[in-house]
Amino acid sequence: MSEPESEPEHEPAPAPAPEAKPEAVPAREPEPQPQSVAEEPVAEEPAPAAVDRGAGRRRLKAALWPPRLSRGQLVVALLLFSLGLALAIQVRSTNDHHSQLRGARQEDLVRILDELDSRQQRLQQEKAELEQSLAKLENSSNQAKEAQEQTRKKVTELGVLAGTVKATGPGIVLTVDDPQGQVKADMLLDTLQELRAAGAEAIQINDVRVVVNTYFTDVSGGGVQIDGKKVSQPYRFTVVGNPQDLTPALNIPGGVVRTLESHQARATISQQQKVVVDALVDLKTPQYAKPAPK
Repeated sequence: MSEPESEPEHEPAPAPAPEAKPEAVPAREPEPQPQSVAEEPVAEEPAPAAVDRGAGRRRLKAALWPPRLSRGQLVVALLLFSLGLALAIQVRSTNDHHSQLRGARQEDLVRILDELDSRQQRLQQEKAELEQSLAKLENSSNQAKEAQEQTRKKVTELGVLAGTVKATGPGIVLTVDDPQGQVKADMLLDTLQELRAAGAEAIQINDVRVVVNTYFTDVSGGGVQIDGKKVSQPYRFTVVGNPQDLTPALNIPGGVVRTLESHQARATISQQQKVVVDALVDLKTPQYAKPAPK
């Protein structure tokens, strides 16, 4: 008889593992669902208003005109305007002077420089003489006698300038021939002024002594009057002064000689070691002028 089959032995079941607690998961925000453009209506922007350009111009014009200037600003503006005008006139006159010298020859430019040097030396010499006279007065033991001597010397010098005393010394004789009658009073006056600027100390035109109040006038029938006396051509200037200064002053470009030649006149200059100015004038007592009190 067969043995009953033994029941298979059952292994004990393992103890159930403890259940893992689920970790807390942060809640996720729901993602925004894209919406269709058609679903959300787009607000229309209002059309910009039309720009009033005319109003802007009117405001700008109203801000600029009429100008609202204070008294101080007006004074500054006038000063700046005056300064600018003066600078413009100075630049223009300088350019005119430079334009005249730009076309001059080299020997003419050298002559002009020599004339300027001579004027400077003459002024330096006058300054030295005045300083020497002052030193004599301060250092002289007999100041009264020295003052009288210098006074007599000064009276003689003033007599030469006033035309009451004859004058002699080195100088020039300028002869102006005017066959066409083109030389006028203003040309003779310009010649006189140029000679004075060059250091002329005594001047005589024909038989008329030139002094501080000498004047020139044109005669209606032709010719020139000097101090009311008619002077016929040729006009003869007898001048006491340094010939080396007087001659270049008359021959500078655009000067007296060139001006006379442009009017069909002929100017001749003769340098001499001794010329005599012997025409005299009668002094008149001033009617209105009086010595001013010191």
